[in-house]
Amino acid sequence: MTEPVRIAIHGAAGRMGRSLVELARQDARLRLVAALVAAGSDLEGTPLRVPAAPGALAYSTQLPEAARAQVLIDFSSPAGFDGALALCRARRIALVSGSTGLSGAQHAALEAAATEIPVLHAANFSLGISLLTRLLRVAAATLPQWDIEILEAHHARKLDAPSGTALALGDAAATARGQRADALMQQLGHGRTGPRTPGGIGFAVLRGGDVVGEHSVWLLGPGERIELTHRAGQRDIFARGALAAAHWLAARPLGRYALEQVLGLDD
Repeated sequence: MTEPVRIAIHGAAGRMGRSLVELARQDARLRLVAALVAAGSDLEGTPLRVPAAPGALAYSTQLPEAARAQVLIDFSSPAGFDGALALCRARRIALVSGSTGLSGAQHAALEAAATEIPVLHAANFSLGISLLTRLLRVAAATLPQWDIEILEAHHARKLDAPSGTALALGDAAATARGQRADALMQQLGHGRTGPRTPGGIGFAVLRGGDVVGEHSVWLLGPGERIELTHRAGQRDIFARGALAAAHWLAARPLGRYALEQVLGLDD
């Protein structure tokens, strides 16, 4: 019988971190060996009941060498991301990261780390969004002159707009057309913003209530349009996708990977 993949969760005190901890404890493919929180967290030292775990496991601020983690899943913040990446490079641990809002320097650090360890970063760990991204690439490349409008809706507490996922979809569409995203993306604005640039990529943002996340892409041509839509009904889908990625990444050599490859879409 194959041994479970040994995973550590970085950012375990957050909403996603807690969901990851709970689902990892129930996943026979995985063994949770560490739940890492920031120093001073109320959870520090709180014990965890984990099936088949050797000895007691508690929320902690350090990853013990004895944990022998194979993959670290990071859902922290741009500030916490640097520490997670440094830890993985130092220990030669594979990294799955869903931290958003990373700077250009941090994305460059991810690329550099991929020469030493397996790395998989995604703005959204929904497997459905991964498939939506693939479909959008095909559509954008096939219909290069059509306008693209990306509509996204999230709960009222979300701080960034457009969402990281919406921006990633825009980037995927632009790349499929052989262009830079910033050359095609239309400025967000109100009032008289002027006519759309042909083939441009625009964004519409909705915030309110407790919407988990919805993303629709409209491709608009003369007399017709195509709509691609994904709706998230529960937050657990993101944690399930990250755990699936961790299990998959543990068997990969060093390099940079994408969530689409977890689905076998790696051409």
